[in-house]
Amino acid sequence: MLLRSLALVLTLALALSDAASAPESREQALAALENSVTERRAEAVVWIANHGRPEDQALLLKRLRDDSPFVRGFAEQGLWLLWSRSGDAGIDRLMASGIEQMQAGQYRESVATFSEVIRQRPEFAEGWNKRATVHYLAGDYPRSLADCDQVMKRNPQHFGALSGYGQIYFQLEQYDKAIEYWRRALEVNPNMLGVEFNIKGAEELLRQKRGRAT
Repeated sequence: MLLRSLALVLTLALALSDAASAPESREQALAALENSVTERRAEAVVWIANHGRPEDQALLLKRLRDDSPFVRGFAEQGLWLLWSRSGDAGIDRLMASGIEQMQAGQYRESVATFSEVIRQRPEFAEGWNKRATVHYLAGDYPRSLADCDQVMKRNPQHFGALSGYGQIYFQLEQYDKAIEYWRRALEVNPNMLGVEFNIKGAEELLRQKRGRAT
């Protein structure tokens, strides 16, 4: 459910696409993922993000632990790009419309749009994730949690949804659960510095809450 701009994802994912040495085929990209040169690995990540299949998620998840922070950053953005593609142009247009409505604060319309995505393509995890995000922004935490559950059924490695659970439980002042889910998000993607700060803040609030109870 992690909030982010689709435009930013696209910009970062395409940033290396014109490099002269960029992979021109899947075989070249797979080979370059293990290249000792940082730029070659980054170019491979971009290729997978732009042309990969849903099952290629594992390739990018591995790069979240790359030695280079540059590659790790591209891998995180690449995963969001990979997750955003349904394989159906009509669904992708609905997703773009729903995101625009969400960013404009048109939550009711956005929920309706993402609900249509879910109706047409229930196996598409990102449709559920985006609707979870809208429910969260609208303050409807029970529905947001329910949609996060659906994301997890389809993509247990979705660190955005795991972080989303943490955000919801934090708002509900269930700090122990917030910390649990944020730690789970970090197990998948250890590069989420904001989540680390959130955990520290929640741990302090949890200590204060327990102190008041004694």
